[in-house]
Amino acid sequence: MPISRRTLIATLGFGAAATMLPRKASAAYPDRPIRLIVPFAAGGNADIVGRIVGERISSALGQPVVVDNRGGAGGSIGAEAVARSTPDGYALLVGSNGPLTVNPFVQAKLGYDPLKDFAPVALTSYVPHVIILNNNVAAKTLQELIALSKKQQIAIATSGVGSATHMTLERFKAATGADIVHVPYRSGGALMPDLIGGSIQAAMTEFSTALPLHKGGQAHIVAIAAAQRSKLAPDIATFIESGVKNFTAQSFIGILAPTGTPAPIIAQLQKSIVAGLTAGPAPEKLRDMGSEIATAEQMTPDGFAKFIRVDYDNMREAAKLAGLTPK
Repeated sequence: MPISRRTLIATLGFGAAATMLPRKASAAYPDRPIRLIVPFAAGGNADIVGRIVGERISSALGQPVVVDNRGGAGGSIGAEAVARSTPDGYALLVGSNGPLTVNPFVQAKLGYDPLKDFAPVALTSYVPHVIILNNNVAAKTLQELIALSKKQQIAIATSGVGSATHMTLERFKAATGADIVHVPYRSGGALMPDLIGGSIQAAMTEFSTALPLHKGGQAHIVAIAAAQRSKLAPDIATFIESGVKNFTAQSFIGILAPTGTPAPIIAQLQKSIVAGLTAGPAPEKLRDMGSEIATAEQMTPDGFAKFIRVDYDNMREAAKLAGLTPK
C-alpha cells in the first residue's frame, strides 16, 4: 500500500523528534557498561574491594562493570575524573580515606570538593587500623607500649606523611600522651620487612596487612582500632578495651557517583550493593581479607554521607595535631 506524502512527512518528523529525546526517556538504566574508577594502581585494597563490589553490581543490574584504575596524587586524579563526569550513573568512584577525607588537608590544589561533588551510594567495608610491634620490643599490650614510650621514645612507621594511618597515629599520640616519633614509608607493604628485621620498632597499619605477620609469629599486634574484636584474631584487644576511650580508626571503601545523579539510579546501585554484600561469596571474601562489612545504615546514601563527615572531621583534627598544611 503506497504511503502518502503527508504520512511520510509525519513519520519522518516523529523519528527526528525521537532522536532529540533525553537518553533516559528512551532507555532504562543501565543500558550499557558502567565504569568503576579506582583512583589507585591495581592490586591494592581499594582495587580488590572495587572489583569484588563491581562483580556484584554487574550481576544485579545485568551490565558489565569495567574497572578503570587511575592512580596518582593520593587518589585525587581518579576522584576528580568522577566528580567531573556526567551524572548519569555510568561513572562511579571507589572512594576511600585518601581522596575523600585526607587529601583536603594535605593537597592545596584539589580539583574537587569531597563533600559537595559526590553523591554517596553505599559504604561497603573498612579495614581497622592496628599497632603491630617487632618481637624484640618489650611490650605485649597497648598499655605496656604507652608506658614504655614514656621511658624511651618509640619509633612507629606508617604508609606515609598524610596517609590515613599517619592521621590515626597522630590521634593516638594526642589521646595517650605516648612519646612516639613518626617514621613515614611509601606504603604499608613496604615497611613490613623492616618491621620483621628490627629496623623499626612498630607500625600503625591496616589489619589486613599486619594479620599474616601476627598469625605467623613474625610480629605481634597489640591493639585493633575497631569497636569490637575481630573474629579472625579474637586474641587482639581493641584500643577501647586497652583504655583509649572511644578510639576507632579505619581505612574505608565505598561507592560514590557524581553529584546530580538521579535518585532512582542511586537507589538501584545502592540496592545492588546491599544485595551483593549480604549474601553470596562477596562478604566472605572481604572478611577473609580482614575487612569488616559496613552496617545496614552505613550502606545507605545518608549513612555513608554521615560516615564520611565524621571521618573528615577526624582527619582535619589529626592534620592539625601533625602540623600538616596543604601543599
